[in-house]
Amino acid sequence: MSHVMNTYKRLPLALERGAGCWVWDKQGKRYLDALAGIAVCGLGHSHPRLVRAITEQAGKLIHTSNLYEIDLQERLADRLAAISGMDEVFFCNSGCEANEAAIKIARLYGHGKGVEMPAIIVMDKAFHGRTIATLSATGSRKVQAGFEPLVPGFVRVPFDDLAAVRKVAENNRNVVAVLVELIQGEGGINICGADYLHGLREICAANGWLLMLDEVQSGTGRTGKWFAFQHSGVRPDVMTLAKGLASGVPIGACLAAGPAAGVFKPGNHGSTFGGNPLACAAALATLDIIESEKLMANATAMGDFLRDGFRARLEGIAGVHEIRGKGLMIGIELDLPCDDLVRHALDAGLLINVTNDNVIRLLPPLTMQRDEAEQLVTRLAPLITDFLASQRAAQAAVQPA
Repeated sequence: MSHVMNTYKRLPLALERGAGCWVWDKQGKRYLDALAGIAVCGLGHSHPRLVRAITEQAGKLIHTSNLYEIDLQERLADRLAAISGMDEVFFCNSGCEANEAAIKIARLYGHGKGVEMPAIIVMDKAFHGRTIATLSATGSRKVQAGFEPLVPGFVRVPFDDLAAVRKVAENNRNVVAVLVELIQGEGGINICGADYLHGLREICAANGWLLMLDEVQSGTGRTGKWFAFQHSGVRPDVMTLAKGLASGVPIGACLAAGPAAGVFKPGNHGSTFGGNPLACAAALATLDIIESEKLMANATAMGDFLRDGFRARLEGIAGVHEIRGKGLMIGIELDLPCDDLVRHALDAGLLINVTNDNVIRLLPPLTMQRDEAEQLVTRLAPLITDFLASQRAAQAAVQPA
C-alpha cells in the first residue's frame, strides 16, 4: 500500500522513460503523449539540449537563495521582458503561486489608491489554482467545495462578456483589477472573441484597473505566439506563467508592466526556491530551443492540421459539438460526459485528458511532427466515434418502449 496522500484519482499507468512525443511504461508499452504533462513538456521528453543544460547547471549550482544576486534569474527576467514587452518579473515555483503574486499586486495597488476592500473581477469556468486565494478566484464549485470560507474580494462574471464587466464597473467601486485566461484550459478550451481583450483594456483604462492575464497554460509558445495576448496585440499590466516555461522543472513567473510595475517593494513578497539557478537554466534553454527550432510556427501548423483532421473524421457524427483551439491547445467538445475515453485511449496507446466533463483536451508537445499528428487523429477519431455510438445505444436500451 502506498503512503502517498490520496489526492489524485490516478490511472493504472506508471511511466518509465520518454523521448520526444513518446513515453514508455514499466512493461515497455509505448504511448503517444498528447497531453505533455498538462502543457508542461513543450519540448517533448528528454530533449538533448534541455538535458544538457539541466545537467551542466546541476553540476555547478542548484540553489543559493534570493538573499543573493542570481545571474541566471536576471538573464531569464531580461529575456522574458524582451519577448513580452513587460517591465519586471517575480519568480516562484508554480502557476498558483504566480497567480497569488498577481492577486497580491492587485490588492496592494488598490490599497495604494485608497481602496480599503479591493476586489478583482474573475470569470465563470476560470481556473487559477488550488491555494485558498486562487481556488476562491477559480470558477468551479467542484474545486472550491469543502474549503469554505472562501477568500473574499472576487467578483465573478461570465467569460467573454464585456457587458457584464461594464455593469460591474458601474456598480462596484472596490474593483481594482480583472483576472482572466484568454483561453480557459481547465474550463474546456474556451476561447474569447477577437475583440474581448481590446474591450477589457478599454474598460480597465477608463476605471484605473489592472488588466491581469493568466497565461499559465496558454503561454510559452503553446498557441503559436510566445503568449496568447500577442494574437491581439494588447499588452496586459500583469501576466502569470508556469507549466511549459522550464519544460518540467518547477517554475512560475509573475510579470508586471505599466501601473503594476514597482508595486512590490522589498519585503512585500518572496519565495525560497523561486528563480533558483537550476530552474532558470532550464527556462532559458527552453526559450532558446523554442526560438531556434521554430516551435511556435510548428505549434500553429500542427494545431491547424489536427483540428482540420478531426473535423474531417468527425464531421456529421452525432454527439460531436465543437472542435476548437489555438495552436497546440485543442478541445473536442462532446454533448455528454466522456471521462471513460481516457482509459480507452490508454488501451490504444494514447495519453489524452478530459476536462469540464465533456471536453477532450489535447496539449501535445510543441515538437510534434506531421506523422505523429496523423497518428493522433487516426487513433483517437475512431475511439470518439465508437464511444458516442455505444453511449447512444446504451441510452436507447434503457428508454421505455
